[in-house]
Amino acid sequence: MEHGTFITFEGIEGSGKSTQAARLKAFLEEQGLEVLVTREPGGSPIGEQIRHVLLDPGNHGMVPLAELLLYEASRCQHVEAVIRPALDRGNAVICDRFFDASTAYQGYARGLGIKMVGELNLVATGGRKPDLTIVLDLPVEMGLRRLGRNLDRIEREAVEFHERVRQGYLRIAEDEPDRVKVVNAAGTVDDTFSDVKDLVEKLISPKKVR
Repeated sequence: MEHGTFITFEGIEGSGKSTQAARLKAFLEEQGLEVLVTREPGGSPIGEQIRHVLLDPGNHGMVPLAELLLYEASRCQHVEAVIRPALDRGNAVICDRFFDASTAYQGYARGLGIKMVGELNLVATGGRKPDLTIVLDLPVEMGLRRLGRNLDRIEREAVEFHERVRQGYLRIAEDEPDRVKVVNAAGTVDDTFSDVKDLVEKLISPKKVR
């Protein structure tokens, strides 16, 4: 591939993004691709420090705009230091959350509005968009039941907040149906990955897929 393929996973807490990203990495490597799996917030040494600030339950007084700006700062560093160089090398990049998370969490759920969030996303990413975004969708109560006991600051939000996030993701998928695909994540890991693989096979070169 002359340019890498950029795939992102999105969804509410407990939707299985990390699990599906690992499964997809193994599948793409079987096709002979070089694959980088990364995450947001974080993904770079500087970004991981910002992640700690964002998810620390002790920072419960963080205001929504400060939260958004920290996410965008982490994203800017992530794109320039990690994602863009990997794509330029022709690698496949799989990212656990990207700018759609800010639209869903800060734009819709925090009520900051999608216009401002979209503008900041554009600045932070330099216009880089995923080739495919997979939203893993399931009922909020089911996702929250999958979480462990040591919840981070975002995971501790009220059920109503997480429901607004879910509805935000579904709105994003409605607005960008060519890029954003919704997959039912309420079933087994294998069933979910079967749907994920079908979407990815349509994206990447047929020569790279058995």
